[in-house]
Amino acid sequence: MFALTETVRGEYLISTDPVRLDPVAIHAYLTRSYWAEGIPLGTIRRALQNSLCFGLYHHNSQVGLARVITDYATFAYLCDVYVLETHRGKSLGKWLMECVTRHPGLGNLRRFSLATRDAHGFYRRFGFEPLTRPGRVMEIRNDNAYKEQ
Repeated sequence: MFALTETVRGEYLISTDPVRLDPVAIHAYLTRSYWAEGIPLGTIRRALQNSLCFGLYHHNSQVGLARVITDYATFAYLCDVYVLETHRGKSLGKWLMECVTRHPGLGNLRRFSLATRDAHGFYRRFGFEPLTRPGRVMEIRNDNAYKEQ
């Protein structure tokens, strides 16, 4: 829908080119994360195919990701944001989020949301705030979804 974007900073690249994504590397990280523990590789592949993904690369190796589920018109949901531990402390997460929030397809949405257990302060820098009306938000939740596959 939108042109691919690529930004270089030193030895690092952030790209929205889906061909560059490394589902196996992404799976290796996400399966040990608190939010996607045990997620099957096939689920990762489907999620990547149906999302706007910002891959973070160091010498062509995938070292981070931010995935956005969106209709490009009214709503977006940010998820699966990470930078590998060995690449942290270089402001790469901040740069990754700057690329996400400046993407032309995500510029004038009515709602852009995310869920986090412990990074509220980090995301607040990019304009994210707690829900204004949490009583209006509902969900269908299946904590065993990855165990059933």
